Amino acid sequence: MKILTFVTLTFCIAMIPLLMKNLASGASYAGFKATFADAAWDGKTVPKGRQCKRFDGKDPSTPKLMVVGIPADANAIVMEYSDRSYPPMDNGRHEKIGYTIPEGTKEITIPPVPGHSFELPEKFFIVAPNQAPGWDEAGAYMPPCSGGNGNKYYVTIKAVVFDEGKTDSFKDIAQVVLEMGIY
Repeated sequence: MKILTFVTLTFCIAMIPLLMKNLASGASYAGFKATFADAAWDGKTVPKGRQCKRFDGKDPSTPKLMVVGIPADANAIVMEYSDRSYPPMDNGRHEKIGYTIPEGTKEITIPPVPGHSFELPEKFFIVAPNQAPGWDEAGAYMPPCSGGNGNKYYVTIKAVVFDEGKTDSFKDIAQVVLEMGIY
């Protein structure tokens, strides 16, 4: 019994550096949450008209978001839009876009960004534009564009610290995934 206790205790102690590294890298931050601030988005189905223009999208824009529990040292929120069902457009390949915030901001409503455009509203910046500009119209954000084939869309929302001169390089502090729905 003493040997088992010793082995268990040794394992737990050995895991502390790994756990601390994950916490420091933004893997987890209590209280950081995001919800849709637009009733059309329910997380189950992409709202009609919010798909890409190729498939008759009328208002192909990102959803308006409410983000709360933002860590005090964050100076931006980065949103990475993805299609979980289609690997070439997963992991933020529909767009990675940032929104600057003053340090100390605890919660914020992030307005929508129009699809198929590089003209972004004030405070927004492009981290990486959509990775399939030839599939539909080019732009920073490509809305859900599977043609209604049941693909699953989501957005990863990150609180980050970035150097304003290097918008493609930042330190993640916290992140949360929000399901956009199926299209």
